[in-house]
Amino acid sequence: MNQRFAILGLAAVLAGCAGLPPKPKPVVLPNEAPLAGLEVQGGAAWPAQQWWQRYQDPSLDALIALGLSSSPTLATAHARFDTARQSVRVAGAAAGVQVTAVGDIERQRLSDNGLFPPQLLGFTWYNQADLGLQFSYTFDWWGKQRDLIQAAMDEAHAAQADRSAASLLLTSSIADTYFGWQADQARLALAREREATVQREGAIAAQRVRADLDSEDSLRSADMALAAAREQIAELEGSAKLRVVALAALVGRPIADLPPLTPKPLPSLPGAIPDAVGLDLIARRADIAASRWRVEAAEKNLASARAEFYPDISINALAGLSSIDVGKLLEYGSRVPQVEAAIHLPLFDSGRIKAHYGAVQASINSAVENYRETLVSAAREVASQATTRAQLAAQRAQRALESDAARQLEASAAARVRQGVVDPRSELTAAEASIAQRDALLQLDAAALSADVALQRALGGGYDEAAISANSPATTSTTAK
Repeated sequence: MNQRFAILGLAAVLAGCAGLPPKPKPVVLPNEAPLAGLEVQGGAAWPAQQWWQRYQDPSLDALIALGLSSSPTLATAHARFDTARQSVRVAGAAAGVQVTAVGDIERQRLSDNGLFPPQLLGFTWYNQADLGLQFSYTFDWWGKQRDLIQAAMDEAHAAQADRSAASLLLTSSIADTYFGWQADQARLALAREREATVQREGAIAAQRVRADLDSEDSLRSADMALAAAREQIAELEGSAKLRVVALAALVGRPIADLPPLTPKPLPSLPGAIPDAVGLDLIARRADIAASRWRVEAAEKNLASARAEFYPDISINALAGLSSIDVGKLLEYGSRVPQVEAAIHLPLFDSGRIKAHYGAVQASINSAVENYRETLVSAAREVASQATTRAQLAAQRAQRALESDAARQLEASAAARVRQGVVDPRSELTAAEASIAQRDALLQLDAAALSADVALQRALGGGYDEAAISANSPATTSTTAK
């Protein structure tokens, strides 16, 4: 008889595993960003964790410190990470022994027309008291719960990387907006210098009209030039105010709480990139790390979904007391121990397990494509910003020559005016041309600085996956090619 039950049990197990899909192959991810052939200067170091300190600007340091402490964007990222971390605890708790304390007491009346009438038992009302501990444990022989725990850990790692990516986006946005404000202030100084020059030209034009040396058209031209200069001033003042509003929004504080902003020259730094950037970029970008961890989490979920095709075996036990006399509940004779073993066989479930397995398998494909897209996007950002930085440096070199030539022409015109060879108009015209060249040079410097900030962000902003992994449980299983 026992042999017959064993054969039936084995047949049931085999039937439950009949639809077991083949073991999937490990996902192979590229381990190098597509940056081959990028012709930019190398030899630079990777950004430090507090990369913005390379600009040596205390005002910028204060703004970023304020943003990191109070930005709502970072608060949201922190909340997502905490949620993922708690999911690890939930998954781990599901894999352990479950112990439940139970206790209840009830009073019930026997029906006069029931199976055991009160006349037979000698009482109509009775009490029922129960007290005990229930134990249950499911054997994780196939690794289903273990894989779920590891998947939850990988998701927590991904959320942690997302938090780093959000922090980098915030700090780079603050830096870019702050330097934009500084550029506006520098251009405002040039615009006001141009306004003063145009006003002097207008005064000379008015004197020449009164002396009948020029027509009134020269006055109208002077008025147009002055209006254009003042329009530029108004535009730059508005831009600077909008940047202050943007800074307040980024740090999540009112404008009055921002540290004092003082105009100062824009910093100038080389736009080189690190050597072997294509190989090391994967470990330096938080968004790439997050995508990779989500691929690994999907792999663990797939292994857990595959384990659902196997039977679950569990043990349940009860150590309890039961009595219809509450006063005798704690006596030795009231004990009602119980032990049972159970096996759950997924024989017929309308394709639920197969559908779940297929859905998880599709999520792996989606995660892999997301990883590849993130990798290509990161490479494009690095190449774009590094190339832009190099292009702006080449433009600046030529613009600097033009600016120097304009200054020399201005000095030459001033010398001729002092010698009485020409009237002051030639000096003012040369001064306007020099101001225009300096403004163009300043705009190139601002664009180069903005590209440098973007390049620091593209290079990961000091994120280091190896250092973070050393301080957290390792669950890496994805191979690289």
